Amino acid sequence: MTPAIELRKISKSFGSVHANKDIDLVVEKGSIHGVIGENGAGKSTLMSILYGFYQADKGEIIINGNKVSIPDSKTAISHGIGMVHQHFMLVDNFTVLENVVLGAEGGFRLSGGLDKARQELKRLEENYELNVDPDALVGDLPVGLQQRVEILKALFRGADILILDEPTGVLTPAEADHLFKILEVLKREGKTVLLITHKLREIMAVTDTVSVMRRGEMVASRKTSQTSMEELAELMVGRSVLLEVDKQPAQPKDNVLDVEGLNVIDSRGVAVVKDVSFSVRAGEIVGIAGVSGNGQSELLETLSGIRKAVSGTIRINGETINLAEQDVDPASMRARSLGHVPEDRHRMGLVTSFAEYENAILGHHNDPKYSKGMFLDIAGIKNAAAVEIEKYDIRPANPLLKTANFSGGNQQKIVLAREIERDPTVLLVGQPTRGVDIGAIEFIHKRLIELRDQGKGVLLVSVELDEIRSLADRILVMCGGAIVGERTPDADEGEMGLLMAGVDGVTA
Repeated sequence: MTPAIELRKISKSFGSVHANKDIDLVVEKGSIHGVIGENGAGKSTLMSILYGFYQADKGEIIINGNKVSIPDSKTAISHGIGMVHQHFMLVDNFTVLENVVLGAEGGFRLSGGLDKARQELKRLEENYELNVDPDALVGDLPVGLQQRVEILKALFRGADILILDEPTGVLTPAEADHLFKILEVLKREGKTVLLITHKLREIMAVTDTVSVMRRGEMVASRKTSQTSMEELAELMVGRSVLLEVDKQPAQPKDNVLDVEGLNVIDSRGVAVVKDVSFSVRAGEIVGIAGVSGNGQSELLETLSGIRKAVSGTIRINGETINLAEQDVDPASMRARSLGHVPEDRHRMGLVTSFAEYENAILGHHNDPKYSKGMFLDIAGIKNAAAVEIEKYDIRPANPLLKTANFSGGNQQKIVLAREIERDPTVLLVGQPTRGVDIGAIEFIHKRLIELRDQGKGVLLVSVELDEIRSLADRILVMCGGAIVGERTPDADEGEMGLLMAGVDGVTA
């Protein structure tokens, strides 16, 4: 059978950066083909060439046996290629139907108006199990349903080849499982799926074939049934990678953080944290598990001084603070030896237009060790940043480089280095490995375990249940803004899933 896609000797450079180097790739029709690699390996660049966002410097693209030129995305669509981007390309205040037809209003499909489009959308939803209300505003939909709208957009335009770029990065585990079922339906209907990811568990669960990229080159292709996560990890990174977290049992001591009766109301007047109480001891990692949107984000923001509570107290290092009555902010919490790695590194952790050395002291710029009299000691700051870059294996090793030019994993290391190197008594960590490749995940996990073993208290929030179970010594489960149970890491996964879903009858 003629392959759906053949890429031959594709190369692409951006200045001195060689993003793709003589890439060869063959994707069979009616298959789910994974493309994996670390952040910056060249995966997204290669897919952008296939979809017409970039043009290759050299090489050939062959679709269904025909050599083609793809100068733009409109041409890619004409060749039956659709793409679902990591960051959705939707208009929030348009309906699902309006988003699906946007850009295709004048085509023959809409010659009879929106009614015909609605009928076609209904057919696609039924055929591919992509049910979503066509009249719902996209901005009101959860991310899992928004992703379905993106897939429907591609299918509506006649896509037989569907590229999904990091599709589960914003999904809950349940939403990711449903996406995989949709991909299997697409495959049964003869569609070809290219899945771009760095999550090995997903690759093993859903793909037929997997190709591995490293530093701009295609280094291997394997039948998924004939490989393992360990082999793929080594191919991605170029060395053996420890997939399981290596740690000794915790040796917890006295409490370093106590939270009592915490209640938080958001700007809409909705209670998002409800009567939450717990403690974190020195020398342990306490994990908070839960489906995204159940109060974990607001909890971290309140404890770090970003958000105001309506009631509740915390006790840190022996000092009791009434979060409703006392003025607290991130600076005052840092002064109490509380570090914070925020969930969204771009919005809250970094100023991406700043150089790396500038981000390395954000929030700590008043520290006397960074000053020379009335002025900042720029040379000293750059030297300190260079030491952290080496210690945390941040690449490229250039403190003058704008932070926007680092990969997601290296941006996360910049934030971690800044917070951990201040030697906090308590570290709040939100989504430590979101959008981070496997080599950086291994490094970050090791650092958090080292911090625990140094006698620090760590409060960890992650939507990745496997990550929580691997790192945490105790697990608190949040649902609907409340803590609904506490479990050990070896607790039954199904039971924890029920707690996360708020199913009654599960004993806390």
